[in-house]
Parts: sequence; structure tokens; C-alpha cells
Amino acid sequence: MKISTRTFRRWESGVTDRRRGASHRRRSNALSEEEREKIIEVCTSSTYSSLTPAQIVPKLADQGRYIASERTFYRVLRDNNLNKRRSRTKPPKKRARPVHTAVKPGDIWTLDITWLNGPARGIYYYAYVIIDLYSRKIVGWEVYESESSEQLKRVVKRAMARENMAPKVIHSDNGSPMKGWSLVEYLYELDVNISRSRPRVSNDNAHIESLFKTVKYFPSYPYGGFATIEESRKWMSEFVDHYNNDHQHSGIKFVTPQQAHSGEHIELLNRRRELYEGARKSTPGRWISGRCRDWNPVSEVSIIPTNKSVGDEAKGGQREVA
Repeated sequence: MKISTRTFRRWESGVTDRRRGASHRRRSNALSEEEREKIIEVCTSSTYSSLTPAQIVPKLADQGRYIASERTFYRVLRDNNLNKRRSRTKPPKKRARPVHTAVKPGDIWTLDITWLNGPARGIYYYAYVIIDLYSRKIVGWEVYESESSEQLKRVVKRAMARENMAPKVIHSDNGSPMKGWSLVEYLYELDVNISRSRPRVSNDNAHIESLFKTVKYFPSYPYGGFATIEESRKWMSEFVDHYNNDHQHSGIKFVTPQQAHSGEHIELLNRRRELYEGARKSTPGRWISGRCRDWNPVSEVSIIPTNKSVGDEAKGGQREVA
């Protein structure tokens, strides 16, 4: 018969067959066909067709009616292929991770808006910021008193004019200024690809979020708030100049964003590597691992940061700091 001894003994003992799809005797407390039809009739009626069993059952109880439990309602609907979305809301979609990668300046720009403290609690100024993903250079910025797609479009246009180029990709979150038609239409005209973060996933735009932390924790940032919008613009101008030209960024081997943007970092990192090699040869006993620090330029940068960039040494999961 090609069955195991254990299966044969189970058949002899009369134990219930628990296999999926096995036929079972009808239980004495099972719903009758009339009751199942009643459930379907109620759920498909015009009164309840847009409601879920979780809402239908309490409404019936308020009318003094009990047909079956909420769980039984769901089971009957499932058996009749009726357990589907019952309202006009769109079903949730699983969105793919952004996969764009920058291998040189100008490949990808990321943009976002952050709030700057104003003169009183609840009053804010809005800093629009655009960075080049590869070099981390702030290529465009402005401070306004409100958020709008038209204002963001102006910031993007100025950045393109200043850099004398348009990026291949512009990445942002799903904020209304970023999705506004004024900006989207302009980028379509220039054949710039638009990339967006997944909803409620801040890591999908982590590089610029890291920059905003650097802004808010900068020593001269006025935690009491800016008295006027002109004062906030003056402060942002000084910060951007410092960040681009003086700040040594940990994500690009501690060179400045301007050096990485212009290509000066190649020669600078080569000099650092030669210096370390010379130090290792002069005092080899101090270099226990026998390896020098990796001063090779970062070869590519993904929108979603990883613990190890291509061409980099693993750093034990060290977190990047803007």
C-alpha cells in the first residue's frame, strides 16, 4: 500500500486525520447553510457592503441581532471569495527601495526641507537644502517663511545655474513641496529622473537627514531662535561656506565636500597614503595588523547608506557622521 507503519497504526486507532484537505465529520455546532447564507446576505446588502465584519457585528448587536462571531463572518466571507477590501481606499503597496548610486559629482542630488527656530515658540523658518550625494557638497539652499513646490523649484533652478549642469537623478522624500506639480513638471522638462523615499522610511534619505543634525548641533546655532528671516539667511550662508570648504566629512575620508566635488581629494588622499606608508616602514612594530589606514577615495555612494562603501575598509559598523 506504500504507507508507513505509523500511518497504518493511526488509522487503526481512529485518531482524527489532521492533514490539510482531509475530510472531517460535520460538527454538531457548525453553522447551517441557512446561517451561512444569512451572513453573506447581510455583508453584501447595501447597508453593510462597505463595512468590515469588525463593524458589522457590533451594529447587528445594537439591533438585538446575533448571527455569528466576527471571526466566523470573516471565515464565511473567505470561503466565498468575498473577504476583500470593502471600501474605496487604495490597497497598500510595497514600494521598492531606492537603488540609485552616484559614482561622481553631479550624478545624484538629494533635497529636503528642515525647520529653523523662529523668534517665538511655534514660529519657524524653512531651510531648503540640496546636496550632491557623491561629494556631500551643498549645491543649493534658501530660507523661506513657508513651504511650497514653487519655491523649491526656484532653489533647484538656482543650483543648476550655479553648477552649470543638471543631475541625472534628484532624490527626495514624499513631502508635498517635493511632489508638487510645479517642481515635477520642471524636472520632467529637463529629463531629470525623480527618485522618492519609501513612506515613513527616513533612512531612504539619510545623507541629508544627517546634514540637518549637523546644522542643528552646530556650535553657533541659536537654540533660542532667529529673530528675523534675514538673520537666519545670514547664519545659513556662513554655515554653508564652512561646511563646503572647511568641514572634513567622515563619509568621504575626511576631506571637505568642495575638495571631493572638484576632484582635489584624489591628490590629497594619495599624499595621506604615502605618509602613512612611510610611517609604517619607519616603525613597523607599531603597526600590529601590518596594514595602513585606507585612504582610497570612495568609489560610489548609494542613496541608502551601508556600513561599507565600495573601495572602503570595513569599520565594524561605524556610523557615518555628516
